[in-house]
This record gives sequence, structure tokens and C-alpha cells, in this order.
Amino acid sequence: MELNPTAIGSIIKDEVLSFLFSPHVDEAGRVLQVGDGIVRVIGLSDAMSGELLQFENGSVGIAMNLEEDNIGVVLLGSGTGLGEGSFVTRTGRVAQMPVGDALLGRVVNALGQPLDQKGLVMVQDFRPIERVAPGVLARQKVDVPLLTGIKAIDAMVPIGRGQRQLIIGDRQTGKTAIALDTILNQRDKDVYCVYVAIGQKNSTVAGIVNTLTEYDALRYTTLVVASASENAPMLYLAPYSGMAIAEHWMEQGKDVLIVLDDLSKHAVAYRTMSLLLRRPPGREAYPGDVFYLHSRLLERAGRLSEQYGGGSITALPIIETQGGDMSAYIPTNVISITDGQIYLETESFNAGIRPAVNPGLSVSRVGGAAQVPAMKKIAAPIRVELAQYRELSSFAQFSSDLDKDTQKRLRHGERIVEILKQSQYAPMSLEHEILILFAMTRHCLDDIKVEDVLDFQQQLIEHFGVWHGGLVDEIRETQDLTPQLEEQLLKAINEFKASYLA
Repeated sequence: MELNPTAIGSIIKDEVLSFLFSPHVDEAGRVLQVGDGIVRVIGLSDAMSGELLQFENGSVGIAMNLEEDNIGVVLLGSGTGLGEGSFVTRTGRVAQMPVGDALLGRVVNALGQPLDQKGLVMVQDFRPIERVAPGVLARQKVDVPLLTGIKAIDAMVPIGRGQRQLIIGDRQTGKTAIALDTILNQRDKDVYCVYVAIGQKNSTVAGIVNTLTEYDALRYTTLVVASASENAPMLYLAPYSGMAIAEHWMEQGKDVLIVLDDLSKHAVAYRTMSLLLRRPPGREAYPGDVFYLHSRLLERAGRLSEQYGGGSITALPIIETQGGDMSAYIPTNVISITDGQIYLETESFNAGIRPAVNPGLSVSRVGGAAQVPAMKKIAAPIRVELAQYRELSSFAQFSSDLDKDTQKRLRHGERIVEILKQSQYAPMSLEHEILILFAMTRHCLDDIKVEDVLDFQQQLIEHFGVWHGGLVDEIRETQDLTPQLEEQLLKAINEFKASYLA
């Protein structure tokens, strides 16, 4: 067959165009510079923001900065063996996390790789770690309680399923303890839990795993760990990876609790990455988008409407303050994103008031909507009476002559403080919380010695379990207090108190 010059030119043009737009062109690049976990890459002109890139030493990185003549990549593995001129290739994928029930009871890193020596995580599904949060129309209001088993929180700062409740306080004030007790209290409540450890020591994480195992809570919990020994990109990814795991279950109609411990270290890791990538520093050297860092994470928590499955993610982010300063940059950012905060005081903690919840600075924007009717009835006066006690007690230090009404308020306040104390790893059932708080609000404890209040509480619970099980069962089943039930409870409590005092 003879070809004329026009046909030959057309064939050559088609071949050139097919070569230029082949999926294999511009897929490989070279390393320009490497150091501190940051790699500068040239040659990947079609790379996407957030795309995973594969290096020749086996490490993986994420394209973060798409600049005019190079790409800033954060390494997720070791930089050993990488140097100027090393090959890097595109994967065409964004960072993904394995999800599914196979992760229950497992400890994994921010990429879903196992850390617990239990073998590979056998999952079928993967989800992008970054995802747009559900819209307003896909959600419904938060009105189902997520019980922590901690009297002070369930009464004064209730948490609902789908809520984002911040736990904030200085170092060593019991923030993680509250989160762990909440996880322990979800046993047999059909709530899956995800605990994300960001920048913690491996020994601390091992202690948490042992605690969850001891109290039979590991079977419904997944731990995502980016320890203090790992590089900043892994700490940056960890909370998003944990949220991806939680979202998978939420979209199946399940209720999920996710603990993010803690977002202060997460912000510091992001600041480290940003400064190394030469992004402009802002206030306290944090990048300008540090608010968006946490808002796009926490907005993914919520409660889906029934037509979307009705599942929920309840988020408990933790923030560490310095010297009780809630007005610092990162604390104020996260406070404005969340639906309330539980503020823990160093002074109260050191005075033996544990959990050290400050009733004045702690708030739940969901409030009574996340409480059962019985708790709503009896918990209303507690915060006011506690605030009155704190004010009167500081005033009473300077006055020896107090009237009877003031003495009565002080005596009642002392017993409120005492009854709200609770040991770690001892969450209380809802019916027992209601029983104890009912006795307290009806002033049944005012003539019990302060040092005997917790002993009285324990014996009262045991007494009702043996002699008044029907009343306890009625509280559990109805979750309400009728006038008749209140009368029966008050009579039974006073009878027990008479025998206790005798």
C-alpha cells in the first residue's frame, strides 16, 4: 500500500499525541532535596494534592505543596537510602485507611498497619482519610444520651450521641481517665469505640491497651497510635485515619465514640510540617489554616438522619492547656468548633476532687436534650447548688459567725462535692446514678458525715440491689421518676439511712 505525504504526516501526528497523553508519561520524577522528613520532588507535573507518592527505597509520601517548579512531599516512612536524584513515582491514590469490623480489638498505626503482633489486619474495604463532612440535611438533632458512667458529667455536662465534647485541662488532671471511663461504660451498649493516641509514649499506650483488655473493652475498641517516637506526618494523619474508621461504622447505622488524645500535639505536628515545607507562619508560628485542620476533622462527627442510616459519631477531643490558660490559640480554636467542654482544674485534682470538673467553666450546648427524663428532673439544681457552695465557702473563710441558712447550704454543698467524687475505671450504671443523685438532691445525705458519704453510697446501692431490686428495675426500664416512684424511693432511702446511722 502506498502512503502519500499527507497520510504519513497524519500518522506521525497521531502517534506523537498518543505518546504525550499516555498515562505513563510524567509519572516518574526525581528527588531534588531531602531532609527532616520533607522531600522536594521535580518532574511529577500531574500529581494531585494529597496524593501518595512511592519512593525507590520503599517509603511512601504525601504531596502537600504543589509549587510551580517542584512538589513538597512529607515522608511517611524512613528517609534512609533517599538522596538527590532518587526515583519517585505517582500512585494515583490519595491516602487511604483500611476499615471494617476486622479492626475491632486491634492496635494499628496511622496507615492501618498492625502494631499489636496479632498478624495482618484482614479487611476488604478502604476509605480516604480525608473526606467532606455530611451536610446539614443529612443530619438530625442530638437527643440520645451517650452515658459516661461518671456522675459529675452525666448530671452537669451531659453528652449526646453525635456531639463533640471537648475535654480540656492542664497536664495530669485526668483527661484521658475520663475518656477511658467513657469507653469502659459503652460495654454491652452497642457502641463501637476508636481511641486515637497522638504523640504519646509507647508505655502509656501499652497501659491503655492493658486497661481495656482487663475490663473487656478491647473487643469493641480500635486503637490508632502515632507515638511520640514517630515523625510529624504520622501524628498529622492519625486523627483523620481514626475518623475514617468511625465513619465506616456510622454509615452502617452504628453508634461510634472516638477519642482524640490529644489535638494539642496534633497541632504542633502540623506546625512542624508546615514550617519545614516553608509555609508562612502565623500566630505562635502556627500556619494560617490550623483552624481548618481541626474543623474539617471534628465536623465529620455528628448524627445522621434515619434516611442515611441513623448512625452517629460522638467525638471527645482532648486539649492540654498550659497553666489553665483556656484563651490560648489552639484551645480557643477547638472550643469554638465543639459543642461544649469539660474543664478540669489542677487545684481540684490536687485537692482529691476527682474527676476535677469545674462546674462553672464546663458546659454542654446540647444540655438536657441529651438526658433521660429522670436525670433531667434531679440534675437541674446540682450545678446551681455547687456554684453557691463554692462562692459561700470562699466567703465563709473570713467569717466565723454564719447564720443557719448559710451553714445548711455549706453542709449540703460539702456532700455534693463528696458524692460527685468517683474512682477511676468504675463507671456507674444510669439507674444507680439516678438513685444516688436523687438521695442527694432530696437532702438525704445532709446528716451523714462527709467522710462517710462514699461508704453510704456504696452500701445504699448494695441495699437496693438486695431489698428493692424492683424499684431499681423500674428506673432502668422507664428512665423516669413518677411521683409514686419518688415517694417509694424516698421512703426506702430514709429507712436505710436510719439503720445506717444506728
